[in-house]
Amino acid sequence: MSTFLKKYKEHITDVLYIWRQEMKQIIHDEGVLMFLVIVPLGYPLLYSWIYNNESVHEVPVVVVDQSHSQLSRQFIHDCDATPDVRVSFYAEDLDEARSLVSRQLVKGIYLIPSDFATRINRGEQSTVSVYCDMSLMLAYKAIYQTAMIEAGRIGAGLSIKKSGNYTKREDALTVQPLAVDEVAMFNPSGGYGSCVLPAVLMLILQQTLALGIGMSAGTARERNRNGQLIPDDDPHYRGAYRIVSGKAICYGMIAAVTSAYLAMAIPRMFSFPQLASGWTLLLMLIPFVTASIFFGMAISCIVRYRENVMLIMVFVSLPLLFLTGVSWPQSSIPGVWQGVSWLFPSTFGVRAFIRVNSMGASFSQILPEIRILWIQAAAYLGLACLVYRHQFRLAKKL
Repeated sequence: MSTFLKKYKEHITDVLYIWRQEMKQIIHDEGVLMFLVIVPLGYPLLYSWIYNNESVHEVPVVVVDQSHSQLSRQFIHDCDATPDVRVSFYAEDLDEARSLVSRQLVKGIYLIPSDFATRINRGEQSTVSVYCDMSLMLAYKAIYQTAMIEAGRIGAGLSIKKSGNYTKREDALTVQPLAVDEVAMFNPSGGYGSCVLPAVLMLILQQTLALGIGMSAGTARERNRNGQLIPDDDPHYRGAYRIVSGKAICYGMIAAVTSAYLAMAIPRMFSFPQLASGWTLLLMLIPFVTASIFFGMAISCIVRYRENVMLIMVFVSLPLLFLTGVSWPQSSIPGVWQGVSWLFPSTFGVRAFIRVNSMGASFSQILPEIRILWIQAAAYLGLACLVYRHQFRLAKKL
């Protein structure tokens, strides 16, 4: 019994020692501190602030009116009267309009052809060409949707005139024989921020943990004489599980603060949908953070230098966002890539967070994602222990 207690005390002492050493290294390493603390706290503020309005108004456009008819003037007037678009310039031709776009004086072009009114009066289909600056998706949405809505209204008015109806009810049925009530679910504003930001927040948490852990591992390799992850002259580093436990506790303490900030504070600060209770978020974040920490420790074995992890994680950030099924439909992702997505905690962490926080799902409804996250945490814990055990073997050979 005394031998067991002695080994247990020795184990706890080593874990706390490794935790303390890792915490000291993070505090004194500006690069690791930046990725583990500063980036998770500052980057979401910038990203959320950019898309906080979720819609734009009075987007400047230039009109090239080659028709000079009453119908073309009506179309221009109706577009200018909407809150989303402002007709700022008139141009003689398309080249002049393009120069205004290139100088960033306008964000789009409405080109009305010379036969616009003639074709409509003949009962033929006419066109209005819309050119948009695609550097800002919100501006593109405002310009394009305004043109579509106003074109639809002009078409409805022409249909009423040709119908020969006698009552307003008949006019309404002519324009809209089937009434459709549009209800925006889970994203009342229909904005980009409420749609994508929840996924980005969880991805930031995983990526910053992997960057910080990988950079810390690269620092350890550069400092140690044998070029390995563990020092060969420190008696406290004498067990793979002890090392992994000590480091994981250190990273977990930091991630507890940053995850609460990302999952609770940021959505509240910028009025994004937040339907989950605190306990449900906690039960979802624990396996996700745990899996992300052990994932970062497992991939740290391939980090030879501090800069390597930045190249790896920054390169895979955008593909990981697509693989979550948020910005790209999950049903449209090929089976092979869906299998690849199962390797990353962000895939199931993002899906669980969106369902709970944005859609109001209960904890029981995200149990499949929670189970997979715990399986990933156990698998990456075992892989991390194998990595450090291999480091011991290499250290003994040197």
